[in-house]
Amino acid sequence: MAGEAQAQMQDEEMLSFKIIAAVGSARSCYIEAIHAARDGDFVRAAESIEQGRKEFLAGHAVHSTLLQRMASGVDVNMNMLLTHAEDQLMSAEGFGILAEEFVSVYQRIYEKQA
Repeated sequence: MAGEAQAQMQDEEMLSFKIIAAVGSARSCYIEAIHAARDGDFVRAAESIEQGRKEFLAGHAVHSTLLQRMASGVDVNMNMLLTHAEDQLMSAEGFGILAEEFVSVYQRIYEKQA
C-alpha cells in the first residue's frame, strides 16, 4: 500500500510539473504577443495569442485530470507544488486576458496613427 501511495504522489508531482510547464509557456506566448503588438506586428501577436491558448489548454487539461480524480473519490495530495501549479494556471489565464486587451489597444493606436 505504501508503494502505491508513493507512486500516486509521484504521479501527482509529475502532473503538477506538466501544468507549470504548459502554463508557463502560455504566459511567455502572451508576453510575446504584447511585445509583437507594441512593435506593430499584429500577425505575430495573433499567432502568439493562439499558441498561448493551446499551451494554456494543455495545462488546463492536466488540471482537469486531477479534478476528475478528486470527483471520483481519489484523494489528491494538496501540497505546495500543486498549489504553485494552480497559482500559475490562474496567473496564465489572467495574462491571456490582458494580452488580448493589450494587442487590441496597440492595434487601435496603430490604426489611428496610419
